[in-house]
Amino acid sequence: MNPQKKHQRHEWQLVETTDFHTLITYFRDAQTYGNVFALTGPAGSGKTFAAAWYATNNTAVFHLECAEHWNRKLFLEKLLQAIGCERSGHSTGEMMEDIVHALCTLHEPLLILDEADKLSDQVLYFFITLYNLLHGRCGIVMTATSHLVKRVDRGRRLNRKGYAELYSRIGRRFIVLRGVNKKELTAICQANGISSAEDTAAIFHDCEGDIRRVERAVHKQRRKQTALS
Repeated sequence: MNPQKKHQRHEWQLVETTDFHTLITYFRDAQTYGNVFALTGPAGSGKTFAAAWYATNNTAVFHLECAEHWNRKLFLEKLLQAIGCERSGHSTGEMMEDIVHALCTLHEPLLILDEADKLSDQVLYFFITLYNLLHGRCGIVMTATSHLVKRVDRGRRLNRKGYAELYSRIGRRFIVLRGVNKKELTAICQANGISSAEDTAAIFHDCEGDIRRVERAVHKQRRKQTALS
């Protein structure tokens, strides 16, 4: 057996699913017209992949993967870092002014706040501030799981600070992704080297619509194929 063949790495091949096209359509609209949207879908539905792809293939697009441990200052530092600005030695107010100034000097900028449901209330309020300061001059797209929808609905129902304002600024609507279907999953498997109908069916029934699980299952099948070759 050839050791180099055994350990060969395969680059994951893109398959343009319905959700991928939906995400790209809203990213492009937000960037072109300075609009604001919020899209939700289950974990593993390809939101982060699409955001990273769009940011890589377009100029003035800043993809920020949010994290639960971020406080207000760390959020702004990460955002400044993403847009390539100096981030040390500034107050929160100064950092916000630097972010707004940097984005407003660009042609058709877009800010993608990925996994926005991980942000605390205090950090999520910055979305309102960014909207107010950048409205019409910078597109903003939030992507998240359905947890953000439930959180906003509950916050509005209990009249918690900021939630009605946030909901208004996303057009009083969450755009819901549908998830990967069997036809799309089959295309993903085939594009990435799994052609057996039996293997594809097994992956579909095991993955629960999670593309990350699909990728792991495809990798496992590749290893088996390599071991038998």
